Amino acid sequence: MTVRPYRHIERRKSRLIHVGKVPVGGDAPISVQTMTNTPTTDVKATVEQIRRIEEAGADIVRVSCPDQESALALKAITREITIPVVADIHFHYKRAIEAAQNGAACLRINPGNIGSADRVREVVQAAKDHGCSIRIGVNAGSLEKDLLEKYGEPCPEAMVESALDHARILEDHDFFDFKISVKASDVFLAVAAYQGLAEACDYPLHIGVTEAGGLRSGTVKSSIGLGMLLWSGIGDTIRVSLSADPVEEVRVAYEMLKSLNLRRRGVTVISCPSCARQQFNVIKTVEVLEERLAHITTPMTVSVIGCVVNGPGEARETDIGFTGGGGNTHQVYIAGQPDHRLKDEDIVGHLVGLVERKAALIEAAKAEEARIEAAKAETGAAVEAAE
Repeated sequence: MTVRPYRHIERRKSRLIHVGKVPVGGDAPISVQTMTNTPTTDVKATVEQIRRIEEAGADIVRVSCPDQESALALKAITREITIPVVADIHFHYKRAIEAAQNGAACLRINPGNIGSADRVREVVQAAKDHGCSIRIGVNAGSLEKDLLEKYGEPCPEAMVESALDHARILEDHDFFDFKISVKASDVFLAVAAYQGLAEACDYPLHIGVTEAGGLRSGTVKSSIGLGMLLWSGIGDTIRVSLSADPVEEVRVAYEMLKSLNLRRRGVTVISCPSCARQQFNVIKTVEVLEERLAHITTPMTVSVIGCVVNGPGEARETDIGFTGGGGNTHQVYIAGQPDHRLKDEDIVGHLVGLVERKAALIEAAKAEEARIEAAKAETGAAVEAAE
């Protein structure tokens, strides 16, 4: 029993697959992914964008391969990056084969849409030969004609049936290293489809609300839908689809996971909306602070509260706390306890310095722990060899 049982999320049990070196499903952390929007044939631009995505914390990146030149470009792209690539394939089976041959770690396809059984067999064989997993990607906007005729409109039942039909095609070819998505732009439809699919199979699920909108509206829409799924334990890898810089998709995804204690990365800033009681400009301070702390990857919490009403209480629960006080004299808390006061100084600069020093200490401790564990393992191996 946990100390706070109301925070416990029981994740759905799913089988484990790999996208390159990234485990998806099973007990693996929920992975974060996004998609490039540069022309894939522009290798330089695509690599530069993927590197920014990597720095933001993405585990996986999807790259569209609409033509042969794009599929072949993956060879040069994958040489320059460290995260695995999912090749986005629609209709033409040869693009999938070329992508597998040129460095893709996963193929995003719908087996039923790429032609005859012989073509499916060739794609599956290419995936097996090159160690690729597959993502079956069902979308409410492109359901098969027979399912639309059967159900009358895109609905959860139609999407689940489509997904399971595609899954059976891969299973019939003795291929099981795949994950499934059933995306819709309608939050209700997407959530219901994923709930139905989660009950119908044990394959890992790639969750997302597709075509969610711009940065603000899409973030809200995605948070509602994906938040419901994640809270109920559904989801093994996540993509937030925004009409925005892919880096923003990664940031929003991490904020979702952090808010549900499903994954931690970087600094979580807890701040008040501000009111007439504030003793400093909270909104501007937080805006600049979050930007200045974007480079910190160490999980940490910082509270920034404008006055003493809620400030001390929030500070007790955070690594570093800051509470506004009268006379331009503010209180700084470390590990929940009052530590020192700050008067007439740069608030952001002071807090950034505290965070950077604490992050350095945490990382040094982790490195030392890893060194000790490695030494123990080496000693154990030597003893075992001697015996």
